[in-house]
Amino acid sequence: MTYDPFQRSIWPLGHGRTLELGPRGVLMAIINVTPDSFSDGGRFADAAAAVDVAMRAIEDGAAILDIGGESTRPDADPVDAAEEQSRILPVIEALASRTNAIISVDTYRAETARLAVEAGAHIVNDVHGLQREPAIAEVAAETGAGLCIMHTGRDRQKLDDVIEDQFQFLNRSLEIASEAGVARDRIVLDPGYGFAKDADENLELMARFAELHRFGLPFLVGTSRKRFIGAVTGRDAKDRDAGTAATTALLRIAGAAIFRVHDVAINRDALAVADAMLDAKNSRRDMKP
Repeated sequence: MTYDPFQRSIWPLGHGRTLELGPRGVLMAIINVTPDSFSDGGRFADAAAAVDVAMRAIEDGAAILDIGGESTRPDADPVDAAEEQSRILPVIEALASRTNAIISVDTYRAETARLAVEAGAHIVNDVHGLQREPAIAEVAAETGAGLCIMHTGRDRQKLDDVIEDQFQFLNRSLEIASEAGVARDRIVLDPGYGFAKDADENLELMARFAELHRFGLPFLVGTSRKRFIGAVTGRDAKDRDAGTAATTALLRIAGAAIFRVHDVAINRDALAVADAMLDAKNSRRDMKP
């Protein structure tokens, strides 16, 4: 049976929580508790400031808060596990006590993921696709957390075809998840826009996004303020929210389920228009004899 990305499905998450995917696009707010993220580094490095911006993101329409303590930009200075944990755990604990929003931890470290789930996180979001610390998959399996597995082209030889490379990398990640005992319905995939992909590759990956539905799994996308949007618009990172919203609408129409963004409000409006158009399209189809 052909996979329908707009069909209602329930994503089981940690701590007994669930999230509906399919009929409406879902917004994930980026909360960088770091001094050096590429577009907002330092603004929310203080835990109290990070909690405040997270609460505003909920008001603007975010269903998920993605908390990260290490910048993933290519030239970022690495931090050790202790520093990462000292940045994010107080934020996760505070948010878990103050809100019912779904909390995601953006980490590739198994121990950080474990501590984050204990602190209240519901989702583990790994930008290395389980292939840097495979034990992170065991954390997801043991805790019941939702698992987001991202494709990356970093530190590996990519295939020439962007879609074939997605399947090569993510199929290996799915094998790791299966071997660790992660239930398939707890997995969401991410094509990894911007991660060792040039502007042309990112645009092709957008144009051919529907081919990824052969995985039969929901997709999260993270185009927000990425360099390829700047290549198209000529704008600096802080001025790329309108371009981001355009990618959000286009990828929603192509079947993406979750949208990881900096500016929640503008992307909420973009999703509202895209979902309204999809409703109109479906209504017309249902009216046909």
